[in-house]
Amino acid sequence: MSFKNKTALITGASRGVGKAIALKLARDGANIVIAAKSVLEDSRLGGTIYSAAKEVEQAGGQALPVQCDIREEGQVEHAVLEAVKAFGGIDILVNNASAINLMPTEKTEAKRYDLMQDINVRGTFFMSKACIPYLRNGNNPHILNLSPPINMSPKWMVKHLAYTISKYNMTMIALGLSAELKKDKIAANALWPKTTLATAAVGNLLGGDALMKMSRTAEIVADSAWYILQKNSEYCTGNCFIDEDVLAAEGITDLSEYAYVPGNNKFYPDLFVD
Repeated sequence: MSFKNKTALITGASRGVGKAIALKLARDGANIVIAAKSVLEDSRLGGTIYSAAKEVEQAGGQALPVQCDIREEGQVEHAVLEAVKAFGGIDILVNNASAINLMPTEKTEAKRYDLMQDINVRGTFFMSKACIPYLRNGNNPHILNLSPPINMSPKWMVKHLAYTISKYNMTMIALGLSAELKKDKIAANALWPKTTLATAAVGNLLGGDALMKMSRTAEIVADSAWYILQKNSEYCTGNCFIDEDVLAAEGITDLSEYAYVPGNNKFYPDLFVD
C-alpha cells in the first residue's frame, strides 16, 4: 500500500522518533503535518518544525510545519484545520509527543505530574478527537500512539508511578479508540521499542552517553510504524506492538543497522518491556 499523497499528522515531529517516522513516510511521497512546539533551535534538543519540514521535502514528501502545543485545545484544533486546508484531509495520526520524568511519588512535583498528564494523556486524547471526523473519510485511516504495552508488574510502577500512569493511559486511549472506531474502520494501535532509543531524552535526561551507546536509532520504530500503517485498518487494530516483533513478522531479524554505535550488539531494554 502506497503512502503517496496520503496525509499524516505527527505530533512532536521536529526531532527524534516523530521526525524519523515523518521522513520514512515522506520517502514514499506522503504529506506530513509537523505539529510541534519548537520554532527556535535548542542546542540540547536540536530541530524545529521548520528544519524538520525542510528534511521532509528533501526526502520527497510535502511538509506543513504547524506550531502546536498539544496541551492547548485551540492549538490542536488549529493544527488539524490547517492540515485539512493544505492537503484536503487526514489519513494518519501519529501521537508521538510525550513528556518524561522518572521520579518516585514523593519527589514528583505537581508541575511535572501535570506536564505528563497534559501532554501524554490530554494532548493525545484531544488530538485524536479533533482528527476523527477527517479520519472517517481517510484512505486506510490509522491512529498510532507511541506508548507501551500495559504491563501490570509492580516494578514498572514503584520507581516512576506518575510517568507510568501517563504512558499506560496513552495505550488505553489507543485500545479504547480501537473499539469505539471499529465501525468506522479506523485503526488504533500502540507501538513501543524493545530497547532504548538514541534520542535527546536519553542523552540529556536518562542515561547520557553511556546509555546512548547501548541504544538503537529511532529508525527502528519508524520502519515498524511504516509496516503497521500499511496494514488494513479494518482488521489491524487494538494492538500493542513491539518494534522487534513487527519487523520479525516481516522477516527482518538482522537489526544491526539500527545500532546507534555501529557493531554494538548489547542493548538496554526499554521501560515496560520484560
